[in-house]
Amino acid sequence: MYLSIFNDLFLGIKYNNNQPKDGTIVAKAGLPRAKGRIYVKAEVINPFLESAKLVIEQVIQISPSAGSLGIKDVVHIDNHIWIQVGMTGQLSGNVVFGLQEDVALRIVSLMMGGFVITEMDEMGTSAISELGNMISGNASTILSNQGFTVDITPPKVIKSQSSADSVSSKALFIPLTINGVGELDIQVMIS
Repeated sequence: MYLSIFNDLFLGIKYNNNQPKDGTIVAKAGLPRAKGRIYVKAEVINPFLESAKLVIEQVIQISPSAGSLGIKDVVHIDNHIWIQVGMTGQLSGNVVFGLQEDVALRIVSLMMGGFVITEMDEMGTSAISELGNMISGNASTILSNQGFTVDITPPKVIKSQSSADSVSSKALFIPLTINGVGELDIQVMIS
């Protein structure tokens, strides 16, 4: 199953109610023209969502709820942290877990058994990196069980200082809301 997305200025997603009978999901911007298309296998998104929900529930004992699938500009903005994991093999690209720094601190505090972490130091960065690694590793196992040969790269934690240095790209994303903690976005840029 493929998700076809027109790669232009995205002012919102309109889903075609007359979906083809072959299982292809078509989503497009509400604009009259498009410069190109991004094809992402729908099977790629669900393993990351399934894995994130499972890992977060196991690690911090809170079951997150998923929001709606969307398209997002991936830009580095102040007070945010991104955990970037690359994928190689039959699927290549990046998965980025984006969250506000205060949400990351709450998650790390819960990972540390409730010990309150007030700044994202080396220990906090290592813990949040490991969360991204666990989610991605589990998702790559799910993808492997679906017949995809994939490898993941070590996670890279990016702490944003200024949006002036960021490069924008488009990604499919699904927000996860963790009650009492905040929101984590799963941003998928894999083909």
